[in-house]
This record gives sequence, C-alpha cells and structure tokens, in this order.
Amino acid sequence: MIALASDHGGYRYKERTKVLLDTLGLAWKDFGTDSEESVDYPDFSHAASEAMQHGECDRGIFFCGTGIGISLAANRHRGIRAAACQIPEAARLSRLHNDANVLALGERLIDWDTAEQMIRMWLETPFEGGRHEQRIAKIEIE
Repeated sequence: MIALASDHGGYRYKERTKVLLDTLGLAWKDFGTDSEESVDYPDFSHAASEAMQHGECDRGIFFCGTGIGISLAANRHRGIRAAACQIPEAARLSRLHNDANVLALGERLIDWDTAEQMIRMWLETPFEGGRHEQRIAKIEIE
C-alpha cells in the first residue's frame, strides 16, 4: 500500500498520481489534503508517515509546492527516509542507494510528465543493498 499525502501546493499531482497508481494496479491510501485550499503540509506528512511506521503502508509519495517541506516533516519520523527529488536520476538513486521509502515531489518545480517518469522510476527501482546498508543504518540517531 502506498501512502499519498499533499498540501494545497501538491494537490493536483497527488490526484493525478492516484490515477497512475490505479493504472499500474497498485493500492494506495490518501492522507489528504482534499482541495487546493491553503493548509499546513506537516499535518498530512505526519499522518501518512505514522501510517507507514505502523505498517499500514509500505511506501509513500508526498507532494507540496517544492517537495522540500513535506519531506522535512516526514523525515522527523523514525524509519522514514523521504527524498525530495527534482530530476529522474535523483529519484532512481534515492531508491538504489538510499532505500528511500518516500518520494517527495514539488508541483511548482517540475512538470507532470517529469513527475510521472520519476514516480514510475522510483517504484521500479530496487534498493541495491551491499555497501549502502551500513550507510542507511547510520542515518537515525537515538
């Protein structure tokens, strides 16, 4: 199950992502927002991240205007590795090397075709493991 979250700045891409995931046959759960009315991104990032922590969702795709704010809020949660990406190669490497379990995208920074390419690439790329595992283990601080 993929957690979806956005603020008003990423709402349209979140809605388009639902259609994409349906086309790919992937299950999703929407943690809001439900319109383009101004809201605070941490509220939706926290709700989706908590669902991931509790095993309700395996991965997440989060949106805001830049992808930065919503990823910062997500990364406050233990076990969440959110990567704010602006180019496809960053999305691919966030999975391959960083085992990112949240892809954060900015609707104001990238066009939909690029966002879709990044989502597809991120979903299809496995974690490489190996030398990257020890680095991932060093991310969280007690």
